[in-house]
Amino acid sequence: MSYRKSYFTKRWKQISSIRCSEIKAWSLRRIPVLEWAPRYNLRENLIPDCIAGTMLTVHQVAHGLAFAVMSSVHPMFGLYGSVFPPLIYVIFGMGRHVSTGTFAITSLISAAAVEKLVPPNIGNATNGSLEDMAMSDYEMKRIGVAAAVTFLGGVIQVAMSVLQLGCATFILSEPVVSAMTTGAATHVVTSQVKFMLGMKMPYISGPLGMFYIYLYIFQNISMIKISALLLSLMSLTVLILTKELNEKYKSKIKFVLPIDLILMSVTTLACYFANMEEDYGIDVIGYVPKGIPLPRAPQMDVLQQVVVEAFSAALVGYTVSIFLAYNSAKRFKYSVSENQELFAHGLSNIIPSFIFCIPNAGAPARSFVLLSRGAKTQVACLVSCFLVLLVIYFLTPLLYCLPMCVLASVVVVGLKGMLRQFQDLKKYWNVDKFDWVIWISTYVVTICFAANIGLLFGVVFNIAVGVFRLTRAKTLQLIRQDEDLCSLSEVDYSNIKVISIDSPLLFLTAKKFHNDILKLNQRLRTRRESHQHMLLIPVSNGTCDGKSLHRQERRTLILNCRGISFFDFMGVSSLSQICQDLKAQETDVIFTGCCDSLRKSLHYCNCVVGEQHFFPSLKSALNVIKKDWRLNSEALESSET
Repeated sequence: MSYRKSYFTKRWKQISSIRCSEIKAWSLRRIPVLEWAPRYNLRENLIPDCIAGTMLTVHQVAHGLAFAVMSSVHPMFGLYGSVFPPLIYVIFGMGRHVSTGTFAITSLISAAAVEKLVPPNIGNATNGSLEDMAMSDYEMKRIGVAAAVTFLGGVIQVAMSVLQLGCATFILSEPVVSAMTTGAATHVVTSQVKFMLGMKMPYISGPLGMFYIYLYIFQNISMIKISALLLSLMSLTVLILTKELNEKYKSKIKFVLPIDLILMSVTTLACYFANMEEDYGIDVIGYVPKGIPLPRAPQMDVLQQVVVEAFSAALVGYTVSIFLAYNSAKRFKYSVSENQELFAHGLSNIIPSFIFCIPNAGAPARSFVLLSRGAKTQVACLVSCFLVLLVIYFLTPLLYCLPMCVLASVVVVGLKGMLRQFQDLKKYWNVDKFDWVIWISTYVVTICFAANIGLLFGVVFNIAVGVFRLTRAKTLQLIRQDEDLCSLSEVDYSNIKVISIDSPLLFLTAKKFHNDILKLNQRLRTRRESHQHMLLIPVSNGTCDGKSLHRQERRTLILNCRGISFFDFMGVSSLSQICQDLKAQETDVIFTGCCDSLRKSLHYCNCVVGEQHFFPSLKSALNVIKKDWRLNSEALESSET
């Protein structure tokens, strides 16, 4: 009892000692909206945010409907995913131009779990409707699985935030993320081809699934609906041309033409008045209920069966989102916290999962809309959420006749920015051929398998290439310093070598470093040529700090250790072993530029050299050698006389 009492007393003192300033600082870190909202400039920011939010609404609605279908659930659930996740991210997120919500890659991952647990041939005839949403039990089972993936993915992200794993993004290089997102965009385009062609086809996934989809299309080319194909081609042409013109003349025009909204409105009206659904066989969105459903817990009994998909959605979604936040922060000169972003995206998945939302993340296409339309803050996302709510409550009946082929065309054209990342290949080839190989390999694995497998492969392959390059990298070099060479002009330089260590000393490089030193020493012993422009200056050794070190015929190796950024036990052991091996070859070792920790580590590893062999700089070591030469010369002259 006394132990418990003392424990609670100690905890109470810690809690009571917390000051208001510490609580405020913690709140600002965890709830960033408290920091930027009070300083929001209505006069300068409100109008740009409203314009950007209005343009964003069109993409939120279109992507919400399309990505819900891509996730194998009813389109209405995509609209919910365009409202609640952005609202939560506005409160907890730090990216000012990151648009969260439904995302193509996470939708494809979620679809794998939905099709696995609730396949199309089970429960489709069950029409027990719910009063609040008029959805069949079959549709509710499907969204229950998708919501379970959303919930578990959010829990994983929050757990990673608590464990401070946000810093793990250092293993994600730009070529890996670029290749993965480009490959995922290729998958998304493939998933929309069936809608643009008006074909009915089974769900195809798994390894090489994308290629099987195109094989199925070519084998059943007679099933293509000409009306849907023509409407898709017309939509693609109008969207691409208008967007290119908007981009080309954006500096001359004050208002960007909202071609997505215009195209969807015109084709919906045309489909309604021309009765395209019945006369031409055009597939439409269909019935979308009004309003927001009552919250309900996801299907917790399937959590164990969707662990793989939840991990994939959490990692892939966070990877894309954090790079969007990085780009925004870099462009507008502010900082983001990786762990806070994990926390924000985790809550943006956990809470909306109770309102039938599919997995969400930051979307590059919609984030680009915010940037290109001049958004200043996350208020633009708030405006978009409000407008999407108006659509859900008042305009959903108008969505009934929206052609699926037009919606698919809007999604494909929206991926133009991600597909343009193919242009990065030229940059990677000119800068580093290894990055080019990493990009190509990651992209191929992504399109052959899936985005999560492509990301995992890219990370592992990138690390493997880095380790390979590190173990093969040049570890040392001969120093060229003409000034120091002149300072020893009066010295007979036949036995001094100065070498700079230019890599970390750790287990990956220790063996190569050891072999390189011995090979270089052996080569220089057999080749006694004079290098006029190298500080590889043989001199006759005498004393160091007044103490006699070696005979005149011994050689001296000066190791400049300033380039050793870090080291481990094997690296230090290798350095100590080098001293022993060179001593056996009648070569002495002098260290310059060693930090205190390296000197202590060499001492613990029983290095054969003493403290008199360590110098703060190369210049001080050369001055001692020069002084030692003079003393030795004077001693020889006096002995001869």
